[in-house]
Amino acid sequence: MDWRDHIDSDPNVIGGKLRIKGTRIGVHLLLEFFASGWTVEQLLENYPHLTREDLQAVFAYAAEVSEDVRVMPPRRSAA
Repeated sequence: MDWRDHIDSDPNVIGGKLRIKGTRIGVHLLLEFFASGWTVEQLLENYPHLTREDLQAVFAYAAEVSEDVRVMPPRRSAA
């Protein structure tokens, strides 16, 4: 899947942040919903204009951008 088919940005919509095409629903918002435990079914029920493909595109985008990110876990302090 090419996430670009479902995700774009427009400087006049939500400050130019990535969003699902044709909506004001940001990719970051959807990732936050998933991180807080929402399911695909809950998102589709609450945002009926979204499609499963839109949500798959969000994950495809996250997978692509995270591939090049190197984050070191925080060190645990000796207690």
